[in-house]
Amino acid sequence: MSYPGYPPTGYPAFPGYPPAGQESSFPPPGQYSYPSGFPPVGGGAYPPTPSSGYPGAGGYPGAGGYPGAGGYPAPGGYPSAPQPGGAPSYPGGQGFGAPPSGAGFSGYPQAPSQSYGGGPSQVPLPGGFPGGPMPSQYPGGQSPYPSQPASMTQGTQGTIQPAANFDAMRDAEILRKAMKGFGTDEQAIVDVVANRSNDQRQKIKAAFKTMYGKDLIKDLKSELRGNMEELILALFMPPTYYDAWSLQNAMKGVGTQERVLIEILCTRTNQEIREIVRCYQSEFGRDLEKDIRSDTSGHFERLLVSMCQGNRDENQNVNHQLAQEDAQRLYQAGEGKLGTDESCFNMILATRSFPQLKATMEAYSRMANRDLLSSVGREFSGSVESGLKTILQCALNRPAFFAERLYYSMKGAGTDDSTLVRIVVTRSEIDLVQIKQMFSQMYQKTLSTRIASDTSGDYRRLLLAIVGQ
Repeated sequence: MSYPGYPPTGYPAFPGYPPAGQESSFPPPGQYSYPSGFPPVGGGAYPPTPSSGYPGAGGYPGAGGYPGAGGYPAPGGYPSAPQPGGAPSYPGGQGFGAPPSGAGFSGYPQAPSQSYGGGPSQVPLPGGFPGGPMPSQYPGGQSPYPSQPASMTQGTQGTIQPAANFDAMRDAEILRKAMKGFGTDEQAIVDVVANRSNDQRQKIKAAFKTMYGKDLIKDLKSELRGNMEELILALFMPPTYYDAWSLQNAMKGVGTQERVLIEILCTRTNQEIREIVRCYQSEFGRDLEKDIRSDTSGHFERLLVSMCQGNRDENQNVNHQLAQEDAQRLYQAGEGKLGTDESCFNMILATRSFPQLKATMEAYSRMANRDLLSSVGREFSGSVESGLKTILQCALNRPAFFAERLYYSMKGAGTDDSTLVRIVVTRSEIDLVQIKQMFSQMYQKTLSTRIASDTSGDYRRLLLAIVGQ
């Protein structure tokens, strides 16, 4: 069955932001370091960025992640190709349909050990597989996962690290010279932007205004066009703002980009989600939960409302008795009855920690002799199916989930550039190294090779500089 609206068709044009009539209200005094509209409308200037960057003191535990971003564990690939105008289908074939043979997790690459909720230098989940070493065999007598490199069990790592000997004023001067006079030195812009952390980019933006009395983002917009402009603007947005902005654009105007809502709300940590909710309110003057309720419906609406509470259990210890009980509940709510008790699935998948869900999936596979992902595919359809599967995929292997999203953004005719930009930018300081490893393992081609064949010009050069070889 196909997911409506996946892959997303991209963000609405940047100039449509902020909403008409709200230009003067962004941001409220003392809030985010962003202008009265992003991109600026009518030449509005950005206020100075606090020296601590964004987010504030209560931000995320990461060291080199989005400024302080929370790290994510890991995810993986569905082999079926997307239908025209829709998502990859998940019938009963390979991938997320029936298991290839016997039980197992439908060919989804699994992380034997992964950490949850830290920054780039996370502590791996002890013991690898919940409760100890990963079993050598699954129900059905086989291990359906490709092996994961041992390096991926040691936390996660971004491709962008904070630059040593960083000098915001020197970088601001380099960018000024690159845009001054006839033509633009795009390579100089790429060299600076791709080799600075987001926090450092915020400092460059503030230094530029102090030194020249001009707005760096407005100047960059006047020099750049198309995908290169979208990529540069995304890189200069504070990460929480970028997530909030992406959600707002996914629900703005006619239609809703459900895949964007799922990708953000079903994969972020509690702290990140709470920051996104606050940012959404302060920057756009809107309540995220109310917007979700007005743009979605039914069980999908309930799942997203659950997600935007940011209340998932984040205890890293696994309760194996609870995993067994939850597996039984899920079976009785789905495969074991006529019809489906959707609220049971919502309750368990929205509240349990990711390590706990991983143990529940293993218990379900042993008990039902089939995997939970394929059961969700049989019991649900459309966006709610996609959302529930995203949660389970992140419990198994988060980098593989994003690797698969990148693959489908470039598969077939044309490229879903907004998805490509969003994932490369948001994961660049968290786990893009692991995403690259999973991409190569799942598709027998490097991510940089695929990007090089699907993009061109300065846009390609900057993407490759961020992703690395």
